[in-house]
Amino acid sequence: MNAIVEFRGAGYSVTRPQGSSDILRELTFTVAAGETLVLLGRSGSGKTTALKMVNRLLSPTSGEVLVEGKPTAAWDPIRLRRRIGYVIQETGLFPHFTVAENIGLVPHLEGWDEERIRSRVRELLEQMGLSSHEFAARYPRELSGGQRQRVGVARALAADPPVLLFDEPFGALDPVTRLDLQKQFLALRDALHKTAVFVTHDVREALMLGTRVGLMRNGRLELLATPREFLHAENDEARAFLAGLDWKMEADGPSQ
Repeated sequence: MNAIVEFRGAGYSVTRPQGSSDILRELTFTVAAGETLVLLGRSGSGKTTALKMVNRLLSPTSGEVLVEGKPTAAWDPIRLRRRIGYVIQETGLFPHFTVAENIGLVPHLEGWDEERIRSRVRELLEQMGLSSHEFAARYPRELSGGQRQRVGVARALAADPPVLLFDEPFGALDPVTRLDLQKQFLALRDALHKTAVFVTHDVREALMLGTRVGLMRNGRLELLATPREFLHAENDEARAFLAGLDWKMEADGPSQ
């Protein structure tokens, strides 16, 4: 399958008073069309830095990142970002825009006519399990956390971008809402066949949502594996994450 996102020896370093510090080191991997690659790692492992290099919020200081076969440095950043849906933990919704205005923002900037925008907003709200009649005119402050996150996903999908980026989008939600949205993400993944890069520190989420899991540690990619391969990996960092998963399951105990 064609690579939609590709890292070629990509690194990222910052200069501090005490000297240069490497955040990412020689990342090399591809994300194929229709694949969901989950970047899993501890805090500070570099996974969010890698994600931000895809839509050129950050530029590699060594190597390169390509989107649709073209280095991000060669893209007009505005054009690049309009071809990439981006969902973050706090959704980033504009508080003074209604739900419909938030979802329709990129299509409006792309010059869609108003009826096409309204139709797309209705379609996406229904797809997210939100009634267009009930939610389109609301403001973000009038929504629950789970509803805001659904609107954030709808906004990311609005202009039908070929690439989606998710930066720990469900991390701030309660466990029940989080599981519901994870299941909804799986349904969308299977229905839409979008290419996605998803960042998390939750191994259970990574194994549930990813077609492959990229394990980050200290700015390097330690392991790239399918969920099944990850479960049987001998890598020490993978075993540490899986031990935490085993402990949680044991602590939760059998259901009553």
